[in-house]
Amino acid sequence: MSVIRPFKAIRPTKEYAKKVAALPYDVMSSEEAREMVKGNEYSFLHIDRGEIDLPVGTDIYSDAVYQKAKENLEKLINKKICVQDDKPCFYIYRQIWKGRAQTGLVACASVDDYKNNVIKKHEKTRADKEQDRINHVNILDANTGPIFLTYRPNQNVRAIISDWISSHDTACDFTSDEVKQTVWVVDDEKTVERIAELFTKIPDLYIADGHHRCASAVKVAELRRKENPDYSGDEEFNFFLSVLFPSDELKIMDYNRVIKDLNGLSEEELIEKISDRFDVEKVGRKEYHPVRQHNFGMYLGGKWYSLTAKENTFDENDAVESLDVSILQNNLIAPVLGIENPKTDKRIDFVGGIRGLGELERRVKNGWAIAFSMYPTSLAELMRIADENELMPPKSTWFEPKLLSGLFIHKLK
Repeated sequence: MSVIRPFKAIRPTKEYAKKVAALPYDVMSSEEAREMVKGNEYSFLHIDRGEIDLPVGTDIYSDAVYQKAKENLEKLINKKICVQDDKPCFYIYRQIWKGRAQTGLVACASVDDYKNNVIKKHEKTRADKEQDRINHVNILDANTGPIFLTYRPNQNVRAIISDWISSHDTACDFTSDEVKQTVWVVDDEKTVERIAELFTKIPDLYIADGHHRCASAVKVAELRRKENPDYSGDEEFNFFLSVLFPSDELKIMDYNRVIKDLNGLSEEELIEKISDRFDVEKVGRKEYHPVRQHNFGMYLGGKWYSLTAKENTFDENDAVESLDVSILQNNLIAPVLGIENPKTDKRIDFVGGIRGLGELERRVKNGWAIAFSMYPTSLAELMRIADENELMPPKSTWFEPKLLSGLFIHKLK
């Protein structure tokens, strides 16, 4: 069973919601964030990336950065740009992008569900990235960025959300970066109780995106539990901010690869080597989007090729090895191009599908040697790997649109 509960969100007033809401902290650099907030003192990036209000060159992991973030959050609250609700509520958060809608329930998920693997993971976290958000959450005493969770569709939950949307006014409604963002407040106690009850019948939740934020929230809860050995389990620090979406409304985009050189091979030698493991077909100069699983696009020498993995190159029964990112890594990038560890090798880079295949062509024309377009990983593959307690290779999924930060803040006490 999954435990979720309502909370008293601190959230921007309707008139300031668009100014406050911001892309998550980890999709941009400090320099980019500084540019993005120009002319907007209320952007949530002032909280998520406190270094942008300190001198250039400030260590982004210094205590001064977290203290500045705390100061900036307090300013938003003191100026009543953001206001806390009087009673615990659920919230509905809908995003519409390019004609596709995804409608999530904003709630607090259970730290213990994470620890007991009711909330399932598919990605390994890095200690340094965890520590950054541990410091941020701990010093601000708040979850400021929602964890992106998904679950298998439940028609009863969907019906309640749909009915609420059709019969209640919005708390905010605006468009940002071509994405329509709409929020409703579910403040009826019976409806709140019914939703929480329905989730107890949903066996598993899955982290779609935000593994580091989730792990950090749990680590902060563990710190608080040590500081409060008589904790009851009902305290706010035992729960973390989440948005839960049914899996059939989500879309994973391709996460493509570019490689710096051909590992000493000529173009002809490379094609000859990979022909043992892939059926290679020249497509021409038109961008090639893979048409199915185990099919790849390759941009080399100003031309696109279609690569299709041969049956003997992977085990379809292995959840991880049958992923397209694994097939390409294990049969081409490692043995032919010599990149054994894509996490650390500087000869490989990753390009989110949101940037289009034109970005792959641009990178190759500007000095990279070769690029690969990928068929997107599916939600079914993600859930299968999480169910089997396996881990995806790095850069396997790119979710779009991104959940904005600043629309909901969860205080830990």
